[in-house]
Amino acid sequence: MLASRAAVLLSLLFAAAVCARAQSSPESSDAALRRQVQDLQKRLDQLEKEVAAGAAGAPQAAVSTAAAAPEPLEFADFTWLNGNSREGDTPLDTKYFTPEVLVDVNYIQDFNHPKDHSIDGSCETGRSNEFQVQQFGLGGDFHYDNVRARFMTQFGLYSTMTPNDDPSVARGQGSLANAYRYLSEANGGYHFDVGNGVNVDAGIFLSYIGLFSYYNSENWAYQPSYVSANTPWFFNGVRVQTFPTQHWKSEFWIINGWQSYGMFNEMPGLGTQQLWRPNGRVELLTNDYWGYDTLGVPSRQRFHSDNSLEVKYYDHPERILDKQAFSLTLDAGCESGGGVSCNGTSSTPAQQFLGFMLYNRTWFDHDLFGLTLGGGGITNPGRYLVLEPQINGASAASGSPYFTENPGQQFRAWDASATFDYMPNRFLTWRVEFDHRESNVPYFSGPGGITPPGGDTGAPGSSVTGWAPDLSKQENRINVAMLIHL
Repeated sequence: MLASRAAVLLSLLFAAAVCARAQSSPESSDAALRRQVQDLQKRLDQLEKEVAAGAAGAPQAAVSTAAAAPEPLEFADFTWLNGNSREGDTPLDTKYFTPEVLVDVNYIQDFNHPKDHSIDGSCETGRSNEFQVQQFGLGGDFHYDNVRARFMTQFGLYSTMTPNDDPSVARGQGSLANAYRYLSEANGGYHFDVGNGVNVDAGIFLSYIGLFSYYNSENWAYQPSYVSANTPWFFNGVRVQTFPTQHWKSEFWIINGWQSYGMFNEMPGLGTQQLWRPNGRVELLTNDYWGYDTLGVPSRQRFHSDNSLEVKYYDHPERILDKQAFSLTLDAGCESGGGVSCNGTSSTPAQQFLGFMLYNRTWFDHDLFGLTLGGGGITNPGRYLVLEPQINGASAASGSPYFTENPGQQFRAWDASATFDYMPNRFLTWRVEFDHRESNVPYFSGPGGITPPGGDTGAPGSSVTGWAPDLSKQENRINVAMLIHL
């Protein structure tokens, strides 16, 4: 308003000065013009003071220049991590729901050439020498007024292979394997605005033990080593996530058991994760678990500690070789009670698990290509974490007379892999991988396969007269996969 008044006054004074000069003699008009200019200057000075005073007293809209604080653990770009999503964000996000789509299609060439096309000893692949949908998942996250919920479906081989590895489904009614087989995640909860935030969720949620993600698109390799493949992919129960600082997550679980839909005995499993990211280049975490997880042996306890370090040690996005990182995982555990012990005695054989895995990842040409080299090994006396081969339809619940998992029985294995990725964008990965796996006892599908002639015979896992599976001590295969994560 004051500025418009100044503009009008200036226009009137200029017009008056022009008229006076046109009507006066040259001498008198010059003097008059100087007086008018001086008067104009005084009026402009006065107007500037009024404008300044008005601006100081006028209400102003509050403008915050401070950047919003990042979510805990999201203060840097962590899409490089093994076992973490590399999408960053999604173009499908909405105000109340963030949808998610997962597609995992593979072709596995097994050089043992099992005649029944069956692969055993793996949670990530189940068939060889044919195209298969490992997972097709639809789901996402609901979020409204601090209420949260998440679900993810699993169609494809995951829907049969994952329930097959849970012995708890043999206890009681409810057909738990069928009830949950098409869900990899199904949970809901509430976010409390306390400190850096507290989340309380209940339902089925992914396990962090073993570093690798259940979803292959988030991993550096397609077939993880045994430390990851033989430890839980999910839990069913309650978790509480706290964030003491922006760099530290402290999480606690009360769950039914070790990758189980139901409870093995009468006690729930208890666990915790402590995750620390001091900066954008390092992640250190530990997962620790205790429970009673042997079906029908209520006195046998399980202890397990899973520990990982991930370091991005090279980062030059302007170069052809633009990024390098490694992950190291060390696991140790044991069982005690019910006829076994952690250290072994003359009457109670040792029941232990020791394992490691190490992977190194290199990215090229602005993350267009990736190369991962790695592997690991385990020793597991008592075989309590060895995946049961699906011989004649066997499952973790049924067991098999052809591959027993009894106290005192030894199992040692190691593997190595080389993985090449082509990533035209952050939502799609084309992957080619070579795997070599070995064990000290026959374990992998050999040329004769693990299925009786004419298909599974009798009860799941039962013996078949005149027939035996063809098991091998080693396996070489090539995995080719298309991975989509939206």
